[in-house]
Amino acid sequence: MKVKLNTNFSLNGNQFITSNEIINFSKEFSVDIYSFLTDLFSEASFIEVKTSGSTGQPKTICIKKEFLINSAKATGNIFDLKADTSALMCLPIKYIAGKMMLVRAIVLGWKLDIIATNSNPLANVNKTYDFSAMVPLQLENSLNKIHLIKKIIIGGGVVSSNLQKKIQLTQTDIYATYGMTETVTHIALKRLNNFSSSQAKANFQRFYKILPNIKIYKDTRNCLVINAPDVSNEIIFTNDVVDLVSDKHFIWLGRYDNVINSGGIKLYPENIEEKLSKDITNRFFVIGVPDPKLGERLILIVEGTNQTINFKDSDLSNYETPKEIFFVSKFIETETKKIQRLKTLNLIDIKI
Repeated sequence: MKVKLNTNFSLNGNQFITSNEIINFSKEFSVDIYSFLTDLFSEASFIEVKTSGSTGQPKTICIKKEFLINSAKATGNIFDLKADTSALMCLPIKYIAGKMMLVRAIVLGWKLDIIATNSNPLANVNKTYDFSAMVPLQLENSLNKIHLIKKIIIGGGVVSSNLQKKIQLTQTDIYATYGMTETVTHIALKRLNNFSSSQAKANFQRFYKILPNIKIYKDTRNCLVINAPDVSNEIIFTNDVVDLVSDKHFIWLGRYDNVINSGGIKLYPENIEEKLSKDITNRFFVIGVPDPKLGERLILIVEGTNQTINFKDSDLSNYETPKEIFFVSKFIETETKKIQRLKTLNLIDIKI
């Protein structure tokens, strides 16, 4: 299936009649965008996309162009984003999240503005938009201007309880997404604010709701399995441990490859981090390290200078309470601002 240009599409205020016009314009605008658009509008039936490398070595996979189109249309339908939607792109084009912002705009006919990718994308933005996509760090740094965007999807990391509290007073509709390169970005959404009256604000919605025409179940590891024929020819076996609320809803518990076995007790770092985020404002993560008695012991790594952290008022069980705390001046990240846990851990002198 060939990608067709919706004539309502504009890029940074410029409109185009043909795909060649867009390609030629992008050549002067961005080498990476030019390369992607050349591939997107070519006769080939697929594009090559790199995974982010947050949970392993980055790899290149092939995605059919019809899957890109299907994903774009699904996002447009679920959020009611029709032609002439104004959208802001502040994610790198190198990875699937950035690529899909551009594909959505081209396929659906959006008015897209592309700005430089950084951790504070709205710093120099003063106009309003209907839609954008960000990572949690960008959202955190944009709170004073987040009202300029009507709807935002957040991917590439967990939105902490502390950050979720901060967005409750904004009128912007903000959603966490679940997805990956293999699913052509999100296949499930979780509302983060502006809940209906039937949903108590004190008890934030915990479950993700899958998009239409997707089936989910669990494998023997309790990891999510995804059957999404609109965006993948293959059934996708993930490493994400989940609780299935129904055949349409699931609660994400954490990564199977992050699970810590401490004294025979399985600990899910992401669950522990959610509890700790109520009291720790700096970026942080917990991880297991070898221990002669426990097998693995739980430690806490905080970005920044030494500070006192008190676990007494947290909801942590004895098993979930970190045995040690370490401070690192700067976490090691992927290009998409995801924390690389193992590489950051290597910065610390751990005694076994």
